[in-house]
This record gives sequence, C-alpha cells and structure tokens, in this order.
Amino acid sequence: MKAMKTATLFTAMMTLASSAFASSGGSTHSGLLVWGFLGFCGLIVAFQFVPALMVLIGMFKGVTARDSSLEHSAN
Repeated sequence: MKAMKTATLFTAMMTLASSAFASSGGSTHSGLLVWGFLGFCGLIVAFQFVPALMVLIGMFKGVTARDSSLEHSAN
C-alpha cells in the first residue's frame, strides 16, 4: 500500500513539474511580416479616422444649423 501511495505521489509531482520544461523561455523576436501586418492595420485605422471625423463634423453642423424653412412657415 505504501508503494502505491509513493508511486501516486511521484506521478503527481512529475506531472506538475513537467509543465515547467514545456517552454523554452519565450520568443520576443517578431518577424518582418508581423510588423508589416501591424503597420498595415495601423494604416487602415488611420485612414478610416479622417472620413469618420468628417461625418461627425457634418452631423454636428446639421444639428446646430438653423433651418430657414421653419422661419418661413411660422410667418
């Protein structure tokens, strides 16, 4: 019975310890294609910001502008 308990404990300890050897320290070097892809995504976001800003300004002008047709219907 003691041998079974020892074997189970040994197996559990080796299972927990084996995950420490799974990685090789991590890779921090990204390739040129990764940086190119991230740059391309950044350009898409930057180029979509300009039309979104123009639409926002147009909506703001539309909300704050005076409507001349309301003035003529009141008279």
